[in-house]
Amino acid sequence: MLKNNIKAIDLFCGAGGLTRGLENVGISVSLGIDIDPSCKYPYSSNNKAKFLLKSVDDVNASELIEAYKGASLKLLAGCAPCQTFSTYNHKADSSDKRWWLLLQFSRLIRETSPELVTMENVPGLMDQDVFKVFVNELEESHYHVSYQLVSCSEYGLPQQRNRLVLLASKLGSIKLLSPSDFKQKRKTVKEAIGKLPPLDAGSIDPKDPLHQSSSLSGINYNRIVESKPGGTWKDWPSDLVADCHKKKSGESYRSVYGRMRWDAPSPTITTQFFGFGSGRFGHPEQNRAISIREGAILQSFPKRYKFTAPGQPISKKILGRLIGNAVPVKLGEVIGKSILKHVMEYDATITGV
Repeated sequence: MLKNNIKAIDLFCGAGGLTRGLENVGISVSLGIDIDPSCKYPYSSNNKAKFLLKSVDDVNASELIEAYKGASLKLLAGCAPCQTFSTYNHKADSSDKRWWLLLQFSRLIRETSPELVTMENVPGLMDQDVFKVFVNELEESHYHVSYQLVSCSEYGLPQQRNRLVLLASKLGSIKLLSPSDFKQKRKTVKEAIGKLPPLDAGSIDPKDPLHQSSSLSGINYNRIVESKPGGTWKDWPSDLVADCHKKKSGESYRSVYGRMRWDAPSPTITTQFFGFGSGRFGHPEQNRAISIREGAILQSFPKRYKFTAPGQPISKKILGRLIGNAVPVKLGEVIGKSILKHVMEYDATITGV
């Protein structure tokens, strides 16, 4: 039993993937903060934490200190918007304001001095100067810091998703638990979404409005009919291949207009996962792109996680962004369990048990 009461705050909380993962393993999250109003309903409706609609730029340390009341150990967690550093973004550079949101995270660490810190982001961040500054500031503030690239499928996420995870502690050396500590096999697309009701392209499950798929144009319907699980547009008749893919420059885009495989994890769920032409997001068997609900499940959100208030219109664009940008709940659990193990070891050290 922990001698210390951990209380967490989730910066850039989004729809609540990290918060839900931490709560699932027993870490209390008191507050989630995000600038996007679309996050408020899913975050507040599915988690115990309060939601603060505010830019991290404008957050004061006093607001965090108030949320930490009653905690013996403070955890500051967050995932600054990652599009700037993503391999999918070839335009953003250090002039992009999002580039410096990580330094706002660093500011709040300095001003609140939490004992524990965690940060999740895309692998490309690790090569950037802003990340090196972030780590240096932690070390100068006497944190023990570890970070690594994580293949989420090795921890049981039904998705090929590689992420950078950082852990920092003032209590002592800390590291992420390894996949062998969890003893989980790789989970497949079929295990994750294989039992959901079948859908036609453009239809909605009457029992779950989020289990809905995008419509397909005539040519895209013909393309998905000709698509093989795990295959490429090279499997199609030539009259279905887009002109841009016939050029040499289009050879490298073989995963677009692709079907997933039942017997493997899905590809990385992006903010455009609901579109057949946006990646390998075709259903393995049905002639459609995966649904909003299926994308959320592949991100390890619970099957009944609520993203839109009853009676409110569903925007695929908004929900695609919230789900694709989320920290997978499963990864949040891994992070949470790693922190709990670290604190238990610290408790044992100071009590001599």
